[in-house]
Amino acid sequence: MWENFLIAIALMLILEGMLPFLSPQTWREAFRKMIEINDHQIRFIGLTSMLVGLMLLLIVS
Repeated sequence: MWENFLIAIALMLILEGMLPFLSPQTWREAFRKMIEINDHQIRFIGLTSMLVGLMLLLIVS
């Protein structure tokens, strides 16, 4: 159980680190734009991301 959880965290960190590593300017611009949007939009993006992740998890499992 813990091994799978740590593998999932490791993969998330790898994927999250790819954009700043490969294109720091694009990452910086995306971060600036994120600061400008309101809380409702950020929550919607987070919810959508969680639902897509859940659907992928259900499909793969």
